[in-house]
Amino acid sequence: MYNGNRIGVVVTAYNEEAFIGGVIETVPDFVDRIYAVDDASPDNSWDVIQRVAARMNDSAESAPELTVTDGGEGRRVVPIRHEENRGYGAAVKTGYKHAAADEMDVVAVLNGDGQMDPDILDRIIDPVVEGEADYAKGNRLLNPEDRGGMSAFRFFGNAMLTGLSKFASGYWTIGDPQNGYTAISREAIEELDLEAITDRYGFLNHLLTHLNVRERRVADVPMTAIYGDEESSIRYVPFIQFVSLLLLRSFVWRLKTRYVVREFHPTVVFYGTGVAGLVGGSAGLGGSLVRLLRGKDGAVGVIGSFVATLLGLLALGLGIWLDAEENAALEITCDQDTHAEADTERPPTQSIE
Repeated sequence: MYNGNRIGVVVTAYNEEAFIGGVIETVPDFVDRIYAVDDASPDNSWDVIQRVAARMNDSAESAPELTVTDGGEGRRVVPIRHEENRGYGAAVKTGYKHAAADEMDVVAVLNGDGQMDPDILDRIIDPVVEGEADYAKGNRLLNPEDRGGMSAFRFFGNAMLTGLSKFASGYWTIGDPQNGYTAISREAIEELDLEAITDRYGFLNHLLTHLNVRERRVADVPMTAIYGDEESSIRYVPFIQFVSLLLLRSFVWRLKTRYVVREFHPTVVFYGTGVAGLVGGSAGLGGSLVRLLRGKDGAVGVIGSFVATLLGLLALGLGIWLDAEENAALEITCDQDTHAEADTERPPTQSIE
């Protein structure tokens, strides 16, 4: 237990036999229950999870006041395996459902690849435990020193997805949307329609959009990633294509739900006008330039199209500004210095109660 809250941790695994055991073993002592979810890995991840779980459960003191959904009362590590590969999002959602059923107050996620430092788990869960946010996530882009181990390719891709995710989710100050080091309250899990959120790797981006539609507060927590010998299973071209289309659909769905269906908001008018101006103006500008190059009269068309494009940019800017203002109260950026000071004052571990 941590500051009066029962803490669950979902550890996801797909082809992580070299790392998953170490991740489970280094989860801090204040965590009440660990849900190790193997997404039908073809390697020996499941065997490793079972061995580590058996050893830790045999050595841990029982906690009879906590019950587990599958009947294994008192176990700290709960091994769960998908019969078929369903995707990263599905593994997280499986853990969420088990943790909510077990009445964990806060549920964090640690990936099984060892890239997330368990020693800063308290920093990740603090905004949720303290009631400042419903969902907290790590951010490796806030400080230059945290980006030191990130390759230029990784940084560029992450920056691009961050920009697209701001449009889609409405959280304009939240960055590093692909960061899976997260914490969420049980109330937020129970309110979300988990089945409507993708099972694939765009899960983290999609989840942010659903949290925004539910008007849940999100906190960004500075952190440094750990890069080692692990290999990513993501195929980047299909991943970028899928997530880009997912974010476009999420953006349209969010605007329709929050600014049209729930209550009308002028943001949607400026967004619509901006897109129409940019598309129409750009197309007209291109056509007029072609006419000029062919020696035909296209000067008036060039001027008109240029003005339409500028008006589109202005309308889009106003839409973004209104959208950001509407969602400002839902965003928190944690101060790294404050958390660092708190980490030095807090005891290294807190025992399970």
